[in-house]
Formats: sequence, C-alpha cells, structure tokens
Amino acid sequence: MRAMPDPTSTATLDLRPAPPGMPEPAFAPPVLAESGDPFAGLRVVDLVARLPRGRAIPVAAIVARLNATYLDWLFEPRVVADALIQLQSNWLSDYRNTSGIVIEDGPAGATLTIEESSRVDPWIARQAQRLADACREELREFSRRDRGSGEG
Repeated sequence: MRAMPDPTSTATLDLRPAPPGMPEPAFAPPVLAESGDPFAGLRVVDLVARLPRGRAIPVAAIVARLNATYLDWLFEPRVVADALIQLQSNWLSDYRNTSGIVIEDGPAGATLTIEESSRVDPWIARQAQRLADACREELREFSRRDRGSGEG
C-alpha cells in the first residue's frame, strides 16, 4: 500500500510569486551581545584578526568599530573585554607566555596589544574556527528543537 502524502508537509507546498510591492521578510531583530556567546565572540575575534599588530589599541575603539560594523548588534564594553580576556587566556594556555595578547589599563582606558609575529595569524584563525564551530553547533541544536522554548 502506498503512503498518502502529508498535507502539512512543506515539501509538497507549491508557492506562487509574492504580490508586487511585497517587502523582503529578511529583517533580523537587534541582538544584545552577551559574554560567552560564540556568535558575539566570533565577531570580536574576526575584528581582532584585522587589527594592527605591535601597538596598543584602545578597547573603546574596538567596541566602537564593532557597533559601527554590526548595526543590528550592540556590543557593550564589558562583553568585548570578556571576549578579549578569553583570547588572552587561550593564548596563555597555548603558548605559556603573556606577550601575545596584552590587555592593560592606562590613563585613557584599557588597551589591547597583539604581538607582531608569524604565529599570531594562524592562532587567531584557529580561535575563530573554534567559535564558528560552536555557532554551527548552537544552530544545529536550535533546529533540533520543535519549539523555541526547547520542548519537544
């Protein structure tokens, strides 16, 4: 006996073109970046990968650049600082020295200095890849749930 198609299945649902003047629904709601969130962390690391090496960069400038780049996100200074401290901790764990990622308080506020060496770029790329993997896993986990509340 042949199974009847499921009338609720989207695989069999033929859609007609959108009416003229219909806007694209691809708006994304604003996101408040949170500490420990891999999506926010990836955005911070992506910017850090592009920063000049061997000179102190104000953390406030990093925050401002993130907020200017990602208009649908809000990066608070504490969240960016947490991501930078996590990077510093990861560097210390991997290389057993503090010279690679240096965060210092100064008269104008906290600064970030990234070592100017050939080992920094591949290391930052690995950090970004780890965060991208965590983002993909969160998206996979979200797609497994039946409801936004996580039930099902």
